[in-house]
Amino acid sequence: MMKAIRNNIPNAITSLNLLFGCLACIAAFHCYDAMCGTSLKGYELAFIFIALAAVADFCDGLVARALHAVSNIGAELDSLADLVSFGIAPAMVLYNIMLGQGAGHWALAALLLPVFGALRLARYNVDPTQGTVFTGLPIPANAIFWIGFTAWYAMHPVPLWLVIVLIVALSLLMVCRLRMFSLKMHNLTSLKENWAQYLQIIATVAFVVFMGLPGLAAAIALYVLLSIIKREK
Repeated sequence: MMKAIRNNIPNAITSLNLLFGCLACIAAFHCYDAMCGTSLKGYELAFIFIALAAVADFCDGLVARALHAVSNIGAELDSLADLVSFGIAPAMVLYNIMLGQGAGHWALAALLLPVFGALRLARYNVDPTQGTVFTGLPIPANAIFWIGFTAWYAMHPVPLWLVIVLIVALSLLMVCRLRMFSLKMHNLTSLKENWAQYLQIIATVAFVVFMGLPGLAAAIALYVLLSIIKREK
């Protein structure tokens, strides 16, 4: 009995990831409305739920390893939850903001993000080499970019063609063959090995401090650029 409970604690945390993703989707459809008796608009509340999903996504793996409760079911559940929280939820935020900005039927282009996100996750699940290096843009990084971009887009006009180009670019980045580094560092003292990770962390903090949430989009753009540079070296 106790063993069954212990083994399912990580899955319960993963389920929280999924729950927060679902709540983000609901909030996205009240994009410009104040919600929960606060001054927070729907898209802002969606950002919070996606962030909480990211915390749960980070914790479930840690807890699974600590309790020696890693399982194939847990890995599959994690991917399903990630698709909702980091694929569908940011796409729903983008879709509703595009409608609010007068994009009309072009807002349906946002649905490319969860489709390519699903392809990204499926490939990750069958590729044992993706540990400290990823093939294609990880789906949580996709969500971070769209949180940053939609935070700006909700308050400022952006040409529709640019939004479409970004949707296509991020979708393709998730399934491309570009090798992208992980922020996991096995040797924290080696600047030669980890220069990209340290630069990414410092730059991300600086972007957010000086630009606010839109700085997250700039941080992911830098991540892609650094991955290209690191690959060339």
